[in-house]
Amino acid sequence: MKMRSKKLFKTAFALAIFTIVYNVIEGLVSTYLGFEDESLALFGFGSDSFIEVVSGLGIAHMVVRIQKQPESKRDAFERTALRITGFAFYALVVGLVVSSLLTIWTVHKPVTTFWGVVISIISILVMWLLVVWKKRVGHQLHSEPILADANCTKVCIYMSIILLVSSGIYELTGIPYIDSVGTLGLAYFAFKEGKECFEKANGDKYCGCH
Repeated sequence: MKMRSKKLFKTAFALAIFTIVYNVIEGLVSTYLGFEDESLALFGFGSDSFIEVVSGLGIAHMVVRIQKQPESKRDAFERTALRITGFAFYALVVGLVVSSLLTIWTVHKPVTTFWGVVISIISILVMWLLVVWKKRVGHQLHSEPILADANCTKVCIYMSIILLVSSGIYELTGIPYIDSVGTLGLAYFAFKEGKECFEKANGDKYCGCH
């Protein structure tokens, strides 16, 4: 039983590392293509991915902590990571909202949102697999923190769906404001994530994202 538990914790840690690496790659590709194609939604989506990297470091640390001490509380490293992530999310919200309003005011249109469609579809598939896998490991370990992380990963799916819808509609219709509206949708979820980070940093509850 102990060996099985150790193997499951290794899987949980590997999933956390994979999430970090994936978000780094997704962030680099999305911000580059978003800048090149002048798609604010795609650029904002990529910026969010970089913030998720900091969050992922906290999750990886959490997995190691609960493996060593299952009943331990959230430690200083995790709380610091959460506060940094929270501030970063709030800064992103301000940037996205201001940029969205500016692009609406100037009737700015992206060159294309094709890559937004492609990246969002890939992200939905990858994040959905991560949610399923994390939940399976969490249930087998009877671990509330790992199950909570799986639920929080769903937010990434919601943001990917927003990017897919806004990018898809623009690609099909060319309506000027769609990319900016999608960006505001991303800002809404970024605000919720920032708020959740500060609530967790100031207490011992785990994420209840749904």
